Amino acid sequence: MHDPFFERSVVLVFHHDEDGAIGVVVNKAVEFTLPEVIEFEHGVDPAPYDDASVAWGGPVETGSGTVVTRGEVPDDEGWAFGELSVTRSHEALQSLLRRGEPLLLCLGYAGWGAGQLDEELEKGGWLFTDLSAELVMDVPMEERYQAALATLGLTEHMVWMPPITE
Repeated sequence: MHDPFFERSVVLVFHHDEDGAIGVVVNKAVEFTLPEVIEFEHGVDPAPYDDASVAWGGPVETGSGTVVTRGEVPDDEGWAFGELSVTRSHEALQSLLRRGEPLLLCLGYAGWGAGQLDEELEKGGWLFTDLSAELVMDVPMEERYQAALATLGLTEHMVWMPPITE
C-alpha cells in the first residue's frame, strides 16, 4: 500500500460489506504492554498478561481498542470467524481477561468507505490471503509480515511497491 500508515502492514479485515470495511493492523507493536494500557477488574490477575504486546490497530480512533482472540465473544458484542473472534466491547474484554484467554489488543482500527477497499484491491494496493489464527495469535508480531507473504509463496524481496516518497 502506497501509504505511510499501512506500509508493510498485515491487516485482519473483520467486517466487509457494501457499506465498507473494518480491520485492524496486527503486526505493528506499540511500546506498551497490556497491563500498561488497560485497567483490570478487581480480582483479575494481570500477571499472565505482563508480556502481552499491544498493536497499533490503525489510524481511526486510536484511543479505543479492538480485541482479537481465540476465545468466544457473545454474538451481540463482536464478530466470530474461523478460530478467531473480534470485539470492541469493554465488557467482552473483561470477560476474556477473567477467563485468562490469550488476546491481542489493537489500539485504533482501519476503516474503508463503501467500495474503497475493493478499489484498492483491484489497483493492487493490497495482497490478500486466507485467515490464519496461527499467524495472528502465535507468530511473533515482528514476523507476521513475512509469515503472511509466505502463505502466498512470496518473500518481501519478491514484492515491489513504489516508495512512499514517489
